[in-house]
Amino acid sequence: SSCLQIVANYFSCKVMDFLIGAFKRPCTISISLADGRTHKQVPLKKDNGRTVMVPLFESQESIIGEVVVEPLQGKKVEHIGVKVELLGQIELYFDRGNFYDFTSLVHELDLPGELYERKTYPFEFSTVEMPYESYSGVNVRLRYILKVTISRNIVGNIVEIQDFVVRNYTPLPAINNSIKMEVGIEDCLHIEFEYNKSKYHLKDVIIGKIYFLVVRIKIRNMELEIRRRESTGSGHNTYVETETLAKFELMDGAPVRGESIPIRLFLSPYELTPTYRNINNKFSVKYYLNLVLVDEEDRRYFKQQEITVYRLLETP
Repeated sequence: SSCLQIVANYFSCKVMDFLIGAFKRPCTISISLADGRTHKQVPLKKDNGRTVMVPLFESQESIIGEVVVEPLQGKKVEHIGVKVELLGQIELYFDRGNFYDFTSLVHELDLPGELYERKTYPFEFSTVEMPYESYSGVNVRLRYILKVTISRNIVGNIVEIQDFVVRNYTPLPAINNSIKMEVGIEDCLHIEFEYNKSKYHLKDVIIGKIYFLVVRIKIRNMELEIRRRESTGSGHNTYVETETLAKFELMDGAPVRGESIPIRLFLSPYELTPTYRNINNKFSVKYYLNLVLVDEEDRRYFKQQEITVYRLLETP
């Protein structure tokens, strides 16, 4: 019986080796960009929480590089084709794992055959339309990837993915009106506030003033908040997440009639994105200035105003 046990163990080990061999990649795949060392890199947070540096592009740029496939020592790779794809994808977290492709380009790199040694495939995607920016939010992610697939018949395909980030820049708006609003609570409170413009770039400064015209309630303090509202999905499947990104105390203590309070709020310390409106009918991201007044009985009064945030081309 001990002989049978040894034979059983031997076959068990062989089966395990076969299974491990079947699932282990028979080759390595690397994707490199033509100007990889000189191209600007930006941080990107991966699913596992790690942050990696990836290349940065903008719409209409060409993405040029090469794919290197190298079989492991003594292995051959039988395949029914090798291709590289450039994909722009949206993933909604309530539908995790389902990617909606809004950009999909493909280059066939090799015809069906066998690989015995290292092979290099150059590729070029010319002046690619990448209309939307990369975004990672509370309930949605928009990403761009280069995806290499070695297609195989019986065993699974071999896939390698390289992330990259897209940012698109906007010139200074030709018209940028100021925001003027009045807030009143019957005969108790009447204030007027003014922000110098309605469109702000990511490194801008919000400058404004608040005038107290009627003050018959005791205001304890007043603050200005920057809020981001992300809405995803549509119809019954609409999810809205509001985050308060910044709180800025404007005043501590009671104002008097005729008083004016200046506002000066720098946006650069906060992790803002541009405003995104109805991206591929999947999601929107909007920003609001929220004025909060708190009286001595802890009652809170709000006035919210949407602002547009854009990415201005940074001059070196």
